Amino acid sequence: MQEKIRIEKYLSEQGILSRREAKKAIQEKLIQLKGKVIHQGEKLSLADLQQLKLSPEIKKQQKTKETYAVYKPRGYTSSKDGTKNIFHAFPQFSHLHTVGRLDKESEGLILLTNDGLVTKAVTGKDHRIEKEYLVEVREKVLPAMIRKMEQGMILEDGPTLPTKAQKVDAHRFRITLKEGRKHQIRRMANALKLTVLSLKRMRIHNIHLGKMLPRNYRKLTQEEITSLKKAGLVKNDS
Repeated sequence: MQEKIRIEKYLSEQGILSRREAKKAIQEKLIQLKGKVIHQGEKLSLADLQQLKLSPEIKKQQKTKETYAVYKPRGYTSSKDGTKNIFHAFPQFSHLHTVGRLDKESEGLILLTNDGLVTKAVTGKDHRIEKEYLVEVREKVLPAMIRKMEQGMILEDGPTLPTKAQKVDAHRFRITLKEGRKHQIRRMANALKLTVLSLKRMRIHNIHLGKMLPRNYRKLTQEEITSLKKAGLVKNDS
């Protein structure tokens, strides 16, 4: 017998609608199957799910979604609170929200969006989206330090996941994380007796900072968004 899947779960995993958006659309009778209105919580076979028809209103709403990659300058917070936050640097995007965080003294790539599925893909509790950083420290970076970061370290909130780390030169290293603990890299550096001078996020999954400078921005392509959602929307049975 073919497995049946909740409609909301299917639409979320396909990167079409978040579960909240799907529930709202079902309540408003904006999704049909073979001319019949479907109900919240209903389970369907994959063959039926692939034949769901979304109303033009949903497709219109989809077109209003936008996601930008921006270069957050150092000295700005990632929230909308405070007198010097990211939306003071990018006032044209005040209708959007940040995807995750990048602390005040860090700089580099952060996403701004009104697409809940982009946020879930990058920050959901089960996500394993890669985020790459370039870190400069006062002390010399030793091979043993790189190995410790790669193997995982014990912090006050538990062991970190293994990372990818690479020495760039005497005082810089790159590190790639698949988790998003608060100030994680700074705490790892501190445990290794390293003083962070600068911390720059270079990449989120397939989205690179590239040649962007502070306050630069660009709109993500549909291909980038699709890849991000596919990588980050982890399937589960909830």
